[in-house]
Amino acid sequence: MTSGTLLRAARPVALIVGASSGIGEALARHLAKEGYAVALVARRIELLRKLAAEINQGHTDPIAFPFPHDTTHYAEIPALFQQISQQAPGLELVVYAAGIMPTLAPDEFDFTKDQSIIEINLLGAIAWLNEAAKRFSQTKRGTIVGIGSVAGDRGRRGNTVYAASKAALDTYLESLRNRLAPHDVHVLTVKPGPVRTPMTAHLKNQPFILEPHQAAMRIAKSIHARRNIVYVPGIWRPIMWIIRQIPSFLFRKMSF
Repeated sequence: MTSGTLLRAARPVALIVGASSGIGEALARHLAKEGYAVALVARRIELLRKLAAEINQGHTDPIAFPFPHDTTHYAEIPALFQQISQQAPGLELVVYAAGIMPTLAPDEFDFTKDQSIIEINLLGAIAWLNEAAKRFSQTKRGTIVGIGSVAGDRGRRGNTVYAASKAALDTYLESLRNRLAPHDVHVLTVKPGPVRTPMTAHLKNQPFILEPHQAAMRIAKSIHARRNIVYVPGIWRPIMWIIRQIPSFLFRKMSF
């Protein structure tokens, strides 16, 4: 969205952080087809512009607008959120889909990578979704969506800090849901299993893997149904229930 451009059409507006690829990109495309205008936020501006151009194709007036932003630049977020809110008074949905999962060797403990995971997966989410919470608690409406992971349900052997970041995000979203319930604000926690994105390309075992557009469709349905927690695909709900029941002394012997 360029300076002075307003989203005042009779469309609801969705703000998607992490929209340049993966689930965020797929969700932006899906919501646009459903009738939303979309504010696209991500660091890679060329990918954002390309996505916006593709979504806008065939529309007389644009419905997709790119906003370049690095989610670790937390001080910029309040002003950018206000800019989008002012230019898009129909804002009713905020999605945090940004996230990283760098590769780690089995014996690697890299604080630099760990710090980046926490900064992007958790702190960026808190910074953006706090702004959404403030707005929606005042307007008494709106939906907040955080893209977590089944990895946050149990501390497995893999990327320990990635799992920790998603577990913390899960708790943050639950607390936010409880805090905003009196204001009729909907908070959805999404827990995907493997989705075919650049972030998961290095993984060898990816059971029940989904394409991004399949995940986006399931997430959109859960938004409309005002669900609180959704596993994507749904088979992960019973699987993770079983995994959570495994005693720690047995779980630590498992290789996954």
